[in-house]
Amino acid sequence: MYDLAIVGAGILGLAHALAAARRGLRVVVLDRDAQANGASIRNFGFVVVTGQAPGQDLARARQSRDIWLEVAAAAGIAVEHRGMILAARRPEAMALLEAFCRDGEAADCRLLNRAELADLQPEIDAGGMAGGFYSPHEIRVESRLAIPALTRWLAQEMGVEFRFGTSVTGIAPPVLETGAGPLRAARIVICPGDDLTGLYPDLIAARQVTRCKLQMLRLADPGFRLRAGVMTDLSLLRYGGFAALPEAAALRARLQTEQPGHLADGVHMIAVQGADGSLVLGDSHHYGATPDPFGSDAVDALILSEFAAVFGPRPVRVTARWTGSYSSAAASAFRDAPDADTRLVMVTSGTGASTGFAIGEETVAELFD
Repeated sequence: MYDLAIVGAGILGLAHALAAARRGLRVVVLDRDAQANGASIRNFGFVVVTGQAPGQDLARARQSRDIWLEVAAAAGIAVEHRGMILAARRPEAMALLEAFCRDGEAADCRLLNRAELADLQPEIDAGGMAGGFYSPHEIRVESRLAIPALTRWLAQEMGVEFRFGTSVTGIAPPVLETGAGPLRAARIVICPGDDLTGLYPDLIAARQVTRCKLQMLRLADPGFRLRAGVMTDLSLLRYGGFAALPEAAALRARLQTEQPGHLADGVHMIAVQGADGSLVLGDSHHYGATPDPFGSDAVDALILSEFAAVFGPRPVRVTARWTGSYSSAAASAFRDAPDADTRLVMVTSGTGASTGFAIGEETVAELFD
């Protein structure tokens, strides 16, 4: 009998496995796929701290970033780059950033004038910017490599057992019914990703969870190195620490006039870089119970147009395109208790990489303390 069974081997499931294994518990992780294949490997691998909503979200991001650094060193996961540069294209964006530095959680961050922005990242077309902003708090890993590496390390060094290709069809603690037969565990955590109708669908429906589809691109090495992840004005409206400030209204109004298509398709730009020089670029946001699986050239063009607005009209070569899907709801995450020994845990804001390790620590403490 296991101390803890975890359903789901994405980043949130792995975070719970780490928290439990650190306590010396006997842990098994089950996943219906042969390997992690969802949002956890399709994202930027960008652990965003600055701009998270103040309070619990921000605290979780800070704690998760610190755990990422510990685990990356132990598991041989490369931190590709650190920090975040926000290239502010409009005066309204700079006004919002100034308000954030004055009234928000901006410790160790700094505003940049055009010359400072150009000095920090010379390839940005700083002459076309109102200014910029730098945060030292972010880190970036290559998700498609980091998640498998973390899984191997948990298995080999932390004693976590993984059962891939194993569907869980029902739970009656302490028994989990699986396609390979029953399994017993004293405590159970379900991390279903964007599966809304499998285990405990009534609890998920009560939270009004839907799905968010996103589009992302990989660009060939552009011939320069990013010194940090790069965002723009559009990103300021997608992070609660910025978007909740009164100054966000003026920026939103101008973007509605100048870039209505980007807002309609939920496009903002994040650019991050891997060891091979390639850039991961995205993304967009479309919501529905079952979003279609098809990418759109028009949406890709909007993402690439924002990249060109920041880095100038340089030639780019797209080497890969993909869509992802994650759970979305009004709250950034939730944890429900179907019974005393079971927890249903979902990140419903696309911030699993940024907050998941802290959420795992919280859940395990709740179950075992």
